[in-house]
Amino acid sequence: MKKNVGGIDRVLRIVVGLFVTSLVFWGPKSLWALLGLIPLVTGLIGWCGLYVPLGISTCKRTPSDIPRAG
Repeated sequence: MKKNVGGIDRVLRIVVGLFVTSLVFWGPKSLWALLGLIPLVTGLIGWCGLYVPLGISTCKRTPSDIPRAG
């Protein structure tokens, strides 16, 4: 799996994931808050399965990623 989640995206996913997951303990106490595990895990591992079919990557491009002409 090639990483496709960049720095700012990862931080936002982790923060949102922790917040939503914490609702299990202090919010409406619904198991729906466990959906926060999805952005939390994708932020921690740096890979999002939904980005693959959509062709999205928020990682910085390296010179080896840029196709050469000729």
